[in-house]
Amino acid sequence: MSVCTAGQVLDTAGPAVCGVTLLSGEIYLLRPKPCDQIEVYHVISHCLLRRLTVPDVHVFVDMTSCEHHRCLYIGDPNVECVHRLEVGQQGAVTAVTQWAVKDSFVGLSVNAAHNVIVTCNTVRKIKEFSSRGGLLRVLELPDNVTQPSYAVQLSCGHFIVCNGDPGDYTHRVCKISEDCRRIVQSHGGRPGAYTGLYHGRVHLVVDDDECVIVVDAINWRVTLLSSTLNFVREVVSRDQLKGWPGSLYLDKKLRYLYVVDNWKDTRGGCNSTAGRVVVFKFDRNESQ
Repeated sequence: MSVCTAGQVLDTAGPAVCGVTLLSGEIYLLRPKPCDQIEVYHVISHCLLRRLTVPDVHVFVDMTSCEHHRCLYIGDPNVECVHRLEVGQQGAVTAVTQWAVKDSFVGLSVNAAHNVIVTCNTVRKIKEFSSRGGLLRVLELPDNVTQPSYAVQLSCGHFIVCNGDPGDYTHRVCKISEDCRRIVQSHGGRPGAYTGLYHGRVHLVVDDDECVIVVDAINWRVTLLSSTLNFVREVVSRDQLKGWPGSLYLDKKLRYLYVVDNWKDTRGGCNSTAGRVVVFKFDRNESQ
């Protein structure tokens, strides 16, 4: 059984956070700024170490990382491309490249083969690319999986996909076959606030036991599902967040769960979005 204990705030208050990930024991945080978009923090002390700039891009949709290739992948919805940043041993960016996805997309993840899984929401497709951007395959999701926002491929080949946008009939998390032709299991249904329901786009991570941790943005919570997508418990509640949760990352080694927490900043008449990252200890061995 896994539960989250009380969280601490990573000292990251500032503009909205678009994504968070780890690479080589450091925390990478992405913000929509003209420069210094990536902030790098120490995984233990949470001290700011340095800032990195992604050239010629101001809009982001997601970020993920790959330890095998020592690189970051950043989604750019404006030009429908993925930026690849190679990170050297000293933490400096040694190369920046990009490749075209050629469809609207909202989610990035990396599978066990170190390939990039891109979730294309409008066309309901999953595209798998090599680390250098070579298109390996395109999978079309079932007709009733509308507006998919994020997909993770399990070691067995199945995909965990979350879907649903404001106005859609279903908001849920699905386990889908490797060829993406059928739904194996699902959790959710019509949008709602009750336990077992979701509202709005969600993000997710998968534990070593293939349990699924799901962000439910509009309902302001993070929930835990079993490997068969049965509800286990709420692991982060509304009162532990300042705003609506966005993406998240699970450090499987240190058992920390990083949750993006964004809110509207109205101080001084401003109506911009501010953000931070809240860190929770995730203990799989603690009893319910």
